[in-house]
Amino acid sequence: MKHAYIFPGQGSQFTGMGKSLFETNNVAKELFERANEILGFNISDLMFCGTDEDLKRTEVTQPAVFLHSVIAWSTIPDAKPDMVAGHSLGEFSALVANKALSFEDALKLVSIRAKAMQRACELSPSTMAAILALDDAKVVAICAEIQEDTGEIVVPANFNCPGQLVISGSIKGIEIACEKMKAAGAKRALVLPVGGAFHSPLMKPAKDELAAAINATNFGEPLCPVYQNVVARAVTDTEEIKQNLINQLTGPVRWTETIQAMVRDGATKFTEVGPGKVLQGLTVKIYKEATVTGVS
Repeated sequence: MKHAYIFPGQGSQFTGMGKSLFETNNVAKELFERANEILGFNISDLMFCGTDEDLKRTEVTQPAVFLHSVIAWSTIPDAKPDMVAGHSLGEFSALVANKALSFEDALKLVSIRAKAMQRACELSPSTMAAILALDDAKVVAICAEIQEDTGEIVVPANFNCPGQLVISGSIKGIEIACEKMKAAGAKRALVLPVGGAFHSPLMKPAKDELAAAINATNFGEPLCPVYQNVVARAVTDTEEIKQNLINQLTGPVRWTETIQAMVRDGATKFTEVGPGKVLQGLTVKIYKEATVTGVS
């Protein structure tokens, strides 16, 4: 029996996140204050009092979710993970939990990542869509067909769980894809309220910027394996961890395969650390026998 800790990504944010931790936990208060200094603005104010629109801005959302997750992690007494994983942005939180990254370095990288992704979104009008109840292989095939026939970018971005896949690409590409997915039998093909095509080739400018920052950052020896999004398997080599973090910006989040790999390697208990319960729900859909809890 092994205990896996999993960390959420963008989309789990909510107004008031972390406020009770700040008010009741001295370690949490100190981490919030350090984060405000590192980022150069009061992210704590935005998290505690900001509007939904404030928290949807990528340059705010990503450090906010990361900060909440890492602070929640700090409240777990004597946490000893056998393995960790994070969904997209959550991979940075996971790397703090397994000691591969310091809190300060990880927060700086998250901030650089968020700003670079925001700039990439502004360069190319693009979006994402959730495809429900259609076989993954069929979604992949339709995306490839559209790209070949039209030249529009549309790719699978998040393999969240069986029957739930998110696609990413140009606005026209996503519009065409949604129609084709519904015609192929998808229960729903819903364009998401996001400002860009995350985990697609349209993030290439952000990938280049993040690569320079990651390669200039010191990574330590991890305490336990991290199961990374783009390879969906255990990784402990620091150079490979770096490269996978870079490739993640333009590659898919293979979450279904990630949980399956953790189960194959002995995970029976999963604890989601951070805002929301999204990953708890996905984990149960992927592996029904899992014991799933949350710390937020």
